[in-house]
Amino acid sequence: MPVGNIEPAANRQIARAAGTVMVAFVFGNLAGLARQILVTDAFGTTASLDSFSAANRVSETLFYLVAGGALSSAFIPTFTSLLARGERKSAWKLASAIFNLALIVLVMAAALAAIFAPQVVRYAIAPGFVDDPSQYSLTINLLRLMLPSAVLFGISGLVMAILNSHQVFLIPSLTPAMYQIGMILGVILLERSLGIYGLAWGVLLGSALHLLLQLPSLWRLRGIYTPTLGLRIPAVREVAGMMIPRLFGVAVVQLNFWINIRLASHMPEGSAAAITLALALMLMPQAAIAQSIAIAAMPTLSAQFALGKLDEMRSSLSSSLRWVLLLAVPATIGLIALRVPVVQALYQRGLFDDHSTQLVAWALMWYTAGLVGHSLVEILSRAFYALHDTRTPVLIGSLAMGVNILLSIVLADVFARGGWMPHGGLALANSLATAGEAAALLFLIRRRLKGLESRRVWIGVGQALAAALGMAGALVWWLQISLNQAPWFVTSGGILIGAAVFILLAWVVGVRELKDGLLLIARRFGW
Repeated sequence: MPVGNIEPAANRQIARAAGTVMVAFVFGNLAGLARQILVTDAFGTTASLDSFSAANRVSETLFYLVAGGALSSAFIPTFTSLLARGERKSAWKLASAIFNLALIVLVMAAALAAIFAPQVVRYAIAPGFVDDPSQYSLTINLLRLMLPSAVLFGISGLVMAILNSHQVFLIPSLTPAMYQIGMILGVILLERSLGIYGLAWGVLLGSALHLLLQLPSLWRLRGIYTPTLGLRIPAVREVAGMMIPRLFGVAVVQLNFWINIRLASHMPEGSAAAITLALALMLMPQAAIAQSIAIAAMPTLSAQFALGKLDEMRSSLSSSLRWVLLLAVPATIGLIALRVPVVQALYQRGLFDDHSTQLVAWALMWYTAGLVGHSLVEILSRAFYALHDTRTPVLIGSLAMGVNILLSIVLADVFARGGWMPHGGLALANSLATAGEAAALLFLIRRRLKGLESRRVWIGVGQALAAALGMAGALVWWLQISLNQAPWFVTSGGILIGAAVFILLAWVVGVRELKDGLLLIARRFGW
């Protein structure tokens, strides 16, 4: 974000917070890579990992529906507004009521999912596994084992929202790394004796660490817990009213993931694991780039709206968008160009063979085509939440996911008929639908805020594209001259060369955010 005097101080606050979150997310991504390397080494893209991917989707769905994206997007604007107006006691009463309600709902939902696990697997998540009784049984057992993680993640997600609302970002941003460390321990300590169940126990350990890391920071806020459901508290009703449309939107997104797993369960072995691994790889730069900026920006945007500072909100959002585009455009080109050596360097060992590499790299190419769209949606949706409007992004997101589901079915069939691996069609469908969602949200938020400093945004897009195209040429040259080198050498060299060329060209074409970012770093370290 710009740091010059012409920009509001809020932009500098977002920039500092985003930098902190980004560093933590990079650490989490490294831990995630270590976990994926260990997992693919132990399980490759076998049927057991397909079962784990399907079973874990149920727990993740419960978390996102009740206390993940849906609750935090509704809770943070209301909670932050109370804090901004000095109503601390009311804010903590709201937090207590939401905690109690979320805990009750999550426990009940997890219990029902455990009871009806066979039906969930057979009719919803992976009907293709029914033909193999051992895989069907394994998926049910894994699903039941991992369900408590949804409860732990739900509580932790609310704690994270409370801390972010108090401008505490570092510790909450380190929690994804704790989750990865839990799974790493599960593979290292339990895989030999328990097989894929060791990874499932690692999920439970990771979810516990995810929560435990944040509790000391929560305690230091000295909030007051109230044993109430708060059904008559206006703020609780406001959160519920904002959450209902967001809940529907999250349900549609999760439905799309379920359908992708369902479709992949009918594809060749390894397809479900491949799309899971490829999506996780694409989401790593998306998290470091877009989620870090979005998480840092949302409390500030919410406070600006609560205090009626719409000019500052417009400037902060525009600045955030320019930064996202500056980072996401080269990341897209770089990951597509280096997809095969990246997958080889990270995963190709043990049971993960050359065929597994081709499965994952194929899906990764099509998922990465949507990286810019995913990154923009992260920022734009939170801008609407800051305006206390969850309906607009949910409506657009629901339409986009409906298109996604339709395209998934159509493109998977088109890919199969064309002799291509069909799971690539699932990834391309996701990218196309997300691009449409980002375009619609950008159009609507610009109308809502009566402008978005569009000229500066488009100048930033053109500069980022110019520098990224030069970087693409450098990567093509590098891949040609390093054709027979080790994958780790090709990958690391490509990252270094691509980053150096992009930064140099961005400086030459006068990208303002690059210069301001370097100035911010210099000030941070007293240079």
